[in-house]
Amino acid sequence: MKKLFSILAMAGLFVLSTNTVSAKANAIVSSLSSTVATATVMLQDDAAVEAEKGFTQVLKEQFIQGGAGFMGIVLLCLILGLAVAIERIIYLNMASTNTTKLKQKVEDALASGGIEAAKEVCRNTKGPVASIYYQGLDRAGESIESAEKAVVAYGGVQMGQLEKNVSWLSLFIAVAPMLGFMGTVIGMIQAFQKISAVGNLSASLIAGDIQVALLTTVFGLITAIILQIFYNYIIAKIDSIVNDMEDSSIVLIDMLVDHKK
Repeated sequence: MKKLFSILAMAGLFVLSTNTVSAKANAIVSSLSSTVATATVMLQDDAAVEAEKGFTQVLKEQFIQGGAGFMGIVLLCLILGLAVAIERIIYLNMASTNTTKLKQKVEDALASGGIEAAKEVCRNTKGPVASIYYQGLDRAGESIESAEKAVVAYGGVQMGQLEKNVSWLSLFIAVAPMLGFMGTVIGMIQAFQKISAVGNLSASLIAGDIQVALLTTVFGLITAIILQIFYNYIIAKIDSIVNDMEDSSIVLIDMLVDHKK
């Protein structure tokens, strides 16, 4: 009987202890679940706040965190570069001419009214091709060689007009990332100076300087990429107009030779 009571007592203690452990485990699981749910809600709230800010607000905050010194200079490079690019694009689009239509008009004018009629067509047409035609026709009364020299000389002048201020755009493309890298180097120097002054490496101590350093580099590279796209478009447009000028010059000399016959 004593052994039976002992076995029953041990079984009762085991059941009680099992229930206690189960209750504690359930409490721990419940606590972890509530913590995860709270963290999820906080992350969702942070994401909602970031989404509400918008791209412009985030960009403005990052720009301010980068510091007014180098970031202001990089922004100035972007503004001046865009101003030059827009001015060149407008000028080049206005300088573009339907050369096929112009050639036909000049040829018809030469056949019907002579040199003066062809010059009048060129005067009423905008663009470097029409200007080159006019200079060649103006010297056509002297000789074909004089007309050819006038076309070549004035073609060089018109090419200089097309390429005006493009060198400034290439300068801003080169300067913007270099300013960003300089800001990065200065920020890293300041971070290492703080480390040497304090004597220990702390992430919170140098995080601000490193962030400033990286932001200047990012904005410098973004500025260079934007201006590089405009630069390539402008160069391609200039090449297209120059090719039209060269082809039209050859056609003009041929038309003058035929007219002299």
